[in-house]
Amino acid sequence: MVNNMKKAKSYQEFGYKIIKFVLGPIFRIYYNPKIINKKVIPKDGPIIICGNHKHVYDQCPIIISTKRVIHYMAKKEYFDSKFSWFFKMAGCISVNRQIKDNEATEKALEILKNNGAIGIFPEGTRNKTKDKFLLPFKFGAVSMAKKTNATIVPFGLTGDYRFRSKNLTVRFGKPFKVNDMSLEEANNKLYKEIEMLMKKNLK
Repeated sequence: MVNNMKKAKSYQEFGYKIIKFVLGPIFRIYYNPKIINKKVIPKDGPIIICGNHKHVYDQCPIIISTKRVIHYMAKKEYFDSKFSWFFKMAGCISVNRQIKDNEATEKALEILKNNGAIGIFPEGTRNKTKDKFLLPFKFGAVSMAKKTNATIVPFGLTGDYRFRSKNLTVRFGKPFKVNDMSLEEANNKLYKEIEMLMKKNLK
């Protein structure tokens, strides 16, 4: 059982690195993202990278910002499509958003307990509204951080996904731990940090 888990982990990490090696430079050249303060991302230990979500490619600027393997929480529908092999190879975690998906949570917690990295969009879905800067945050990220003593790394993402974009920007903020904060306090802090980072991008 343990050997099977190690093999699956090795396969996912190998697949992730191959995908990043091939598609990372293409994404960087085509979209021209500006990446600010990536040096704050911890090089080891459990981390949860959290930011706003407006486009299907939002995980890409984050992936090319660090050498770490980031396991993104992705909606189950992606795994039901003909591209399911891609998401599995990339080490994504399937999440059924119609229920409280305890299986997905357990997989993410296991990765964190083994000093891995998880990527989460706390809004839970893409913000397709025109009048809301950020959607309300769900508690999954701060809850997992509290259970595993993981460091939360906030980021704010703004701009357009266009060829040689002039304004596509991701800015990382100061990492923090939940520690003795309540989940409400931690979630409010995370919300305000991401909101501030987005606003800095727009100045």
